[in-house]
Amino acid sequence: MVALKCYTFAKEVKSMDKKKVGVVCGGTSSERQISLQSGATVFTHLDRERWEVYQIVLSKETWTATDDAKNTYTVSRGDFSLHHSNTTIHLDLIFNLVHGAMGENGQLAALWELLEIPFSSCDSYNAALTYNKRDCLSVVREWKIPTAKHYSLDQGDLLDSDTIVTQVGLPCFIKANRAGSSFGVYKVHQKEELIPSIEKAFAEDSQILIESALEGREFSVGVAAFDGKIQVLPITEIRTENEFFDYAAKYEGEAQEITPATISKDWEKSLVELSKKIYSKMGLKGIVRSEYIVINEVPHLLEINSVPGMTEKSIIPQQVEALGLGLSHFLTKILEETEHHFKSN
Repeated sequence: MVALKCYTFAKEVKSMDKKKVGVVCGGTSSERQISLQSGATVFTHLDRERWEVYQIVLSKETWTATDDAKNTYTVSRGDFSLHHSNTTIHLDLIFNLVHGAMGENGQLAALWELLEIPFSSCDSYNAALTYNKRDCLSVVREWKIPTAKHYSLDQGDLLDSDTIVTQVGLPCFIKANRAGSSFGVYKVHQKEELIPSIEKAFAEDSQILIESALEGREFSVGVAAFDGKIQVLPITEIRTENEFFDYAAKYEGEAQEITPATISKDWEKSLVELSKKIYSKMGLKGIVRSEYIVINEVPHLLEINSVPGMTEKSIIPQQVEALGLGLSHFLTKILEETEHHFKSN
């Protein structure tokens, strides 16, 4: 009986030594369903020998969490603690997988910074900057990084199709400024399509970015800090018969995603160096994915995703596999780097 008690106590101590990780997903944006899938993937693959894991789902009405035993917790909006019966759990780390508003625009990051809970994604200011396409691209242009020709619109501005076409040409892209890359994006070929597409994009955001359509090969580059340095994952080339790399292309199999991309050493070097530069100079953190079109051997930046998709079909897990790391091992490295970054700041 004594030996049994000692063994039980030893198991309890071992469990207590595990860091408590909240995998946060859901949110209130159009990307909610993708975020839920990303959350499920990471929740499933986190190493239970290393971490005590809780899946946290946010919606407009409720913030709830579940554990491996299917216990349900309410999540405090004040201190992000978890509550079940007489049990209160305080998280040691957060893995942020809320795409779009709340998670990718810096709102949740600001809360976690205030609470001093380490989290896997960018700090609040940097997240807000990358989420705002117009501001982000304005910053990188100052660093002489090529982008598409552009035109900005706010809801209520005078819509002048002739001026827009003169500025960016046709075809062009209409993009909701503060939204992800899967919703509120329209490709326009004819001047008559401009106003209807702009009005649809305004349903996602009150700010619009209009860009010339770049014609070239498209690449997606994942970057993450782990093992004490900024590392670029194997590059993915995107080929699709769709108008662009839209929701159907990303999540419904209507695109080829070739990882690693078949490209020259010079192209690879350019994309790697540029992605590292952006990650470092912009003060990014965690897993980031940047999109490029290469024209005349010069990469042009399209956008930066500071909370990229982590579904079973997403690009980052493909790149991790091509790197030769198991997804579980990679996620552990990201959480270790999250801890290190928090302690050193």
